Amino acid sequence: MADISMELVKELRQRTGAGIMDCKVALQENSADMEKAIEYIQKKGLAKAAKKAGAIAAEGVVHAYIHAGSRLGVLVEVNCQTDFVARSEDFTKYAEAVGLQIASMTPLYVRRGDVPADVIAKQREIFEAQMAEETAATGKKKPAEVVEKILAGKVDKWLQEVCLVEQLSVVDPDKTIQVMADELSAKIGEKIAVRRFVRYELGEGIEKKATDLAAEVAATISGS
Repeated sequence: MADISMELVKELRQRTGAGIMDCKVALQENSADMEKAIEYIQKKGLAKAAKKAGAIAAEGVVHAYIHAGSRLGVLVEVNCQTDFVARSEDFTKYAEAVGLQIASMTPLYVRRGDVPADVIAKQREIFEAQMAEETAATGKKKPAEVVEKILAGKVDKWLQEVCLVEQLSVVDPDKTIQVMADELSAKIGEKIAVRRFVRYELGEGIEKKATDLAAEVAATISGS
């Protein structure tokens, strides 16, 4: 095994928050390659985070995001297991990222389990009608099993779009909101979960000239 210096161990510990022995093993297993060791720790950490799925996360914050001009606002409850973690910088950054996500991407639910069965059934009917129109226009009828696979794929994609934790983050487009939560959970050693949210848009439900505030929020993020 590679001879690992304490300086390397301390650096890995600072960058990942993992224990000293875990850091030493990670460096030994990866020939003192820091980036590979970080990946090793993350993978091991995510496994630990998965074990925390049954833990009770009753602490946390209710985070408020108000868009410039006060025309759009979000309240989101993000939970952890201790008040100490709720006050940490990493947890606060995650809550802020979730608030921005809701403002810009307009999710309808937190996770798939929150979507009522009748809503999913209705969306499936819409996709079925669209496919029927396509068949009528082209005159090409697909086999029933192919139609079923296409419908299942469309419903799955729709659920990814309307469920907050499955959306790709506007802050880190390579990760979903859930992956960000899992990585944070691995780092701090506590279960992290988004519980609920509300999104308010000025004049919502009142008939008036339409403005796309979600697009405006996204543009503000990309320009910052």
